[in-house]
Amino acid sequence: MSSPSLIQEAKKRSGWSIFMGVLSAVLGAFLIAYPLATATITTMLLGWTLIFVGVAQFVFALHSTTPGNFFLKLLAGVIYGITGFALAFAPFSGVEALTVLLGTMLLVQAGLATATAFQVKPLDGWGWYLFDAAASFVLGMLIIIKWPSSSTWAIGTLVGTAVLMGGISRIVLASKVRRGAGTVDRAVQQIARI
Repeated sequence: MSSPSLIQEAKKRSGWSIFMGVLSAVLGAFLIAYPLATATITTMLLGWTLIFVGVAQFVFALHSTTPGNFFLKLLAGVIYGITGFALAFAPFSGVEALTVLLGTMLLVQAGLATATAFQVKPLDGWGWYLFDAAASFVLGMLIIIKWPSSSTWAIGTLVGTAVLMGGISRIVLASKVRRGAGTVDRAVQQIARI
């Protein structure tokens, strides 16, 4: 493949990547606008995923070679299955439970980030770990203190924000690739004229 065709391929692919980034960003904004629906759908998808994992664990249990492995895999399958059914068929209760879990995880993350910040303190940028810890702590406390009403916004807003930021990141990265391909194309054309 020659340089011009490689450059054209990079431009074409980056164009599609920009399109997908815009689509993701728009979807992320939509998910943020409807956080309870987003949280409910996310919870149901997680529930169905856990149901399938439970079935897979049961199949793995049937193929176990020792009784100990059989019962451990069977127990794991039952736990996954029960949790999956609870989330898939009672999504609003599942959203509330996942919201508490999310708040708790953010508080644990805050503690870990604080410890990391003070472990790397002499290095440049250690304050970012501390900032991460403070943000995680504030968000975790906000979710826990406002629970169960935080269930209506927490998971859906965070999922929507993640999708929105992923879309924006894709747009920025693809734009840089496209710009870089254009720069290389101009340089190749200038060299060809010499």
